[in-house]
Amino acid sequence: MQAKALGYPDLPIAVVPHPFGMLRRDQIHEVARKCAADIAALLCKGTDAGVITGPAAAQSALVAVSEDHDAINALFRERRWSDGLPVVPPTRERVSRMLRSTARRPEEIIAYLAPGFGAATVERIAVNAVMAGCEPDYLPVLLAAVEAVAAPEFNLQGIQSTTHSASVWLIVSGPVARALGMNAGPNCLGQGNWANATLGRALRLILQNVGRAWPGEMDRATAGQPGKYSFCCAENEAESPWEPLHVERGLSPEQSAVTVVGAEGTTNMNIHSKNADQMLSVFADSMQRPAGNDFRTGGDPWVILSPEHAGVLQAAGLSKADVKQRLWDRSKLRARRMTDLDLEHAQHARRPELGEIFPDTMLPICTSPGKLGIIVAGGPGTHSVYVASFGNTCSVTREVMTGATLPA
Repeated sequence: MQAKALGYPDLPIAVVPHPFGMLRRDQIHEVARKCAADIAALLCKGTDAGVITGPAAAQSALVAVSEDHDAINALFRERRWSDGLPVVPPTRERVSRMLRSTARRPEEIIAYLAPGFGAATVERIAVNAVMAGCEPDYLPVLLAAVEAVAAPEFNLQGIQSTTHSASVWLIVSGPVARALGMNAGPNCLGQGNWANATLGRALRLILQNVGRAWPGEMDRATAGQPGKYSFCCAENEAESPWEPLHVERGLSPEQSAVTVVGAEGTTNMNIHSKNADQMLSVFADSMQRPAGNDFRTGGDPWVILSPEHAGVLQAAGLSKADVKQRLWDRSKLRARRMTDLDLEHAQHARRPELGEIFPDTMLPICTSPGKLGIIVAGGPGTHSVYVASFGNTCSVTREVMTGATLPA
């Protein structure tokens, strides 16, 4: 599928069956022998796969359809352009209205998105934004998000094609979140806010329709997760005792930013204690997950602190850096809690970072305390959230270039 998307539909391929975790060693040897023979046969045969057609044109095509809304959605389902939910028809008029919120040219390519490496032009991003129900003012956030997910350190190729449940979580911080009316308070990760819902959905449609990660084809998720429909929130800067995420990452308070995270999902942490030390110990215990990727690879985990919990920590005199350090120290996992095969994986993946790893080695959840992400979000209540990561990924922050900050 990836070769086809790149314009080489008849690439000679030797197929390795997957998964093979349940095979006996002698069966795996047989799979390996057959694969080696297939590769040798392809080498002897030579390449007669035809001409590489090259990437698709940067300009979006027009499709004539019935004006009937049901017929339009039926067409989108048939061509796999939707996420399974009804879409807003991206008419020429709607897309043009969306494009008015940016000075960037419609044909400008923001990024090539893995695994299909389709050209994410401004116009194509706008098309998917319309389909998701976005308002025109949302487009600059999406442009920044697309640029962020394409950063090499984010590892979009891995996140888009893995059997893992990973999805892309959008965190919007700065004045733009307030200007768009995004929800940073009660139920910020749930339903009910138009900007949160449609921004997260639009990015998913872009990843599917431009990146070509269609479920069951190049998106190989075993089960997936609800966050693959939409996973987006704003940071609750008004109730945070610390500097916001975009400032922590080098921008000024007056600027706005979007941060993308390769997220596994959410785990609620309901703690009523007003003792900061006890609270952090229980948070750290909740983060210890022998079955998670973070400990195997040194990942990119996040904690969403409720305003109430953040207030307890701030009252104890703790900075955000202090909280990160204590969580990093206390969440270390004894390596023997992993299965033998997963421990072997960790030994290979983290040897350059940690040296030799033994069953009694205490594995940190990520490579350094600073790699642990923390934001304050949500409403009243004693509920914070742990967001484990895909593991082999780094969150990326990009400035949102609104009309006032667009380059000349």
